[in-house]
Amino acid sequence: MAIERTLSIIKPDATKKGVIGKIIARFEEEGLRIAAVRKTHLSLREAQGFYAVHSARGFFGELTEFMSSGPCVVIVLEGENAVLKNRDIMGATNPANAAPNTLRKLYADNVGENAVHGSDSLENAKNEIAYFFRETELH
Repeated sequence: MAIERTLSIIKPDATKKGVIGKIIARFEEEGLRIAAVRKTHLSLREAQGFYAVHSARGFFGELTEFMSSGPCVVIVLEGENAVLKNRDIMGATNPANAAPNTLRKLYADNVGENAVHGSDSLENAKNEIAYFFRETELH
């Protein structure tokens, strides 16, 4: 099994609910290690840069406004098959379709405010991690 790194973001809705610790604990309980973590408040420009891949999609404006609406926590997770494991822990994008006990089923309100973000591939994970962290910050 390959040790991978992936990016997770605890979004503004989840930070507002005060569930940062519960979400981080869940990652660790599931065998993922925290390689880097930082609480930040994205500017609209930073959110637009991060989600630029979705700029042509209808939800882009709503997404970037939401992501810049309050603090979030950016985390580099490390472990065996970290990308897939994190996506399994998060659950389906729409919390109504998420499996029981997944983060989105537990903490998300709707498809737009769905508590957490996770990289969807190793290639995207590398790019997303680099957006928020220098290599020297990963431990």
